[in-house]
Amino acid sequence: MAKKKNLYHWSSQEIAKGCEIIECKEYDPYKHFRRDPSGFYLLIRPNFNTYRIEIAVCNKAHNIVKIFNGRKAQDLYVGILDYEKKHHCEWFKDKTHIAYLGKELKKVEIALATGSNAYFQE
Repeated sequence: MAKKKNLYHWSSQEIAKGCEIIECKEYDPYKHFRRDPSGFYLLIRPNFNTYRIEIAVCNKAHNIVKIFNGRKAQDLYVGILDYEKKHHCEWFKDKTHIAYLGKELKKVEIALATGSNAYFQE
């Protein structure tokens, strides 16, 4: 059986005409912080009794409207985004909020896996 060429690797790609390199500024979580325009925000914590990650979705009035829990980061972000789409919620209007969710979920997943109670949500 012939080995299939991996087309999704840097070494197999050609640089397109007009491609440019964009240098990104260093992000400061305090200086560059902005709330999601939807007004919703998330509270994330590890539960060491159940070995699961818990996420509370909070509204502008600071009420918890939904609680999600799962074992892995991917279980949660897929579950949350699928729920949001299915129920026509608008919790994430700013894409950076979705990226933030992924970053925090990975941090809390590592904390659970290593048994570290040093996780803090940025």
